[in-house]
Parts: sequence; structure tokens; C-alpha cells
Amino acid sequence: MLSYRHAFHAGSHADVLKHFIEVQLLRYLAQKDKPFWYIDTHAGAGCYALDSGYATQNAEYEGGIARLWQRDDLPVPLAEYVGLVKRLNPDGQLKLYPGSPLVALEMLREQDRLRLFELHPSDSEILRENFAGHEARVLIRAADGFGALKALLPPPPRRALVLIDPPYEDKEDYRRVLVALREGLKRFAGGMYAVWYPQLQRAEARQLPEQLKLLPVKSWLHAALSVQTPGADGFGMHGSGMFIVNPPWLLHDELREAMPYLARHLGQDEGAGYALEYRES
Repeated sequence: MLSYRHAFHAGSHADVLKHFIEVQLLRYLAQKDKPFWYIDTHAGAGCYALDSGYATQNAEYEGGIARLWQRDDLPVPLAEYVGLVKRLNPDGQLKLYPGSPLVALEMLREQDRLRLFELHPSDSEILRENFAGHEARVLIRAADGFGALKALLPPPPRRALVLIDPPYEDKEDYRRVLVALREGLKRFAGGMYAVWYPQLQRAEARQLPEQLKLLPVKSWLHAALSVQTPGADGFGMHGSGMFIVNPPWLLHDELREAMPYLARHLGQDEGAGYALEYRES
């Protein structure tokens, strides 16, 4: 579907969860000198204005990054993420928010590479504009990331973070996530995969994390953040989750402090909370 524009949700509580975990995953990969790839199946526009355009309509960032912007008691993983957003806003005013590709660009080194896919024609063009001048390290394709992923794996350096975060407006996306992961693991079993998903009351959203746990992998980590009680009408997103295949072994310890902090400061009512699970075979 081509109606979805992430700009409406930029900087929301879901972006906070996704991007602060992304920062930790990329930091881990960058600890070794060997290069790696960052692959984003649904890259969006790359960067978003918070003081104009789509983001101002619902101002979802006010319940997300804005609540962390001026805090001086952030756990280390969250402080690193907020610091990255602040570097994008050097005057101290929260006006721009980085999408996942720009978060990655800020974290990657000269030897690392980005492979970005975005099917929406307007967002893919904006993505190219936002990454102009980085063509030597960044490959951008106006294509379906689900279909394109297969041809990229395994990547030449045999090290990569693959982020899979479709809009899920089409319920078929839930099935395609599972198919993409199964096929990806057949080609690149040692890769690090991160799946973002929304917490909704529809059956597909509730079932996805449980289906992900059944994948034949050596280890996984599941972090979910709920910010409010699910709506009585059955509609609306009340939280989101990140499911990591082959996570860094220290990530669970880092999230044990960050997740309750997020539930406390991004929570909107008594329904706020978090889940943190880790399994290693």
C-alpha cells in the first residue's frame, strides 16, 4: 500500500523504542574493525520536520522524543540515542527527527555501507535528496524491501543489521515479515535482524511476536513498550515492540534499565508498561 507516510508518526513513542535499540545494535557491530552493512527494507524519507508539514497534524513526537529532550537522568542507552537526535538539532530546538536510515548513517563508519529500500515514490525521492553526497556508501532503491532483501543476503562482509519495519496497514505485511525472516535466515543465519511491530488489538499484531519466537534461531530478544490502555473501541496503537534475532549478549542488561524508564516517562495512563524477554538455545 502506498498511502502510508511515516512523517505523521515521526518521533513518536514507537520511534523512540525502535531507534534507541537501533543505536545499540549498530554500536555493537561497530566495535569490531571489520565492515558491515545496514539494510533497511522500509526506509521512509530518512529525516522529518517536526515543526511543519505532516508531523504537526497529530504531533505524536510530543508523546515520544519531546518527553526525553530535556531530561538529565537518562539511562546510558537512551542518552546516546537522544544525543544523536540533538546533534541533528544543534541550536537546541527540537525541529528535525532522524528516521532509521539517518540514525544508521550517524552510527556507521567509512568502511560500512547502507542499503535502503522505499516503495513510496514521494518518500523514496525525498530519501535520495536527504542522502545526496553519500552515494559512495549508500545505495537507495525505490523498491519493495521484502522482495529486494533476498538478493542482498548474505552481504559481502558477512556482517549486517537488517531492519524490517513495514507500515502494517495491509495485514499481509505480518505474513511477509515471517516469510522474509525465514528466507533471510536460510541465506544468512548469522545476521542480526530487527523487526518492529505495532501493538494493536487486531489478531495479526497480537500473534506476530509469538510467531517470531518460533523461528529456528540460536537467540532472540523481545522488547515491547505499551504507553496506554488499549482503546475500548478496539482501534488505535497502544504500543509497539522490537524483536531482535541474534542480539548482542549485553543488550538485555542494557534494556533492563531503559525499558522501565520509558514506560514511566512515555506512559499516558495506568495501562503503560513493558515486556523484556531473552532466549538463547
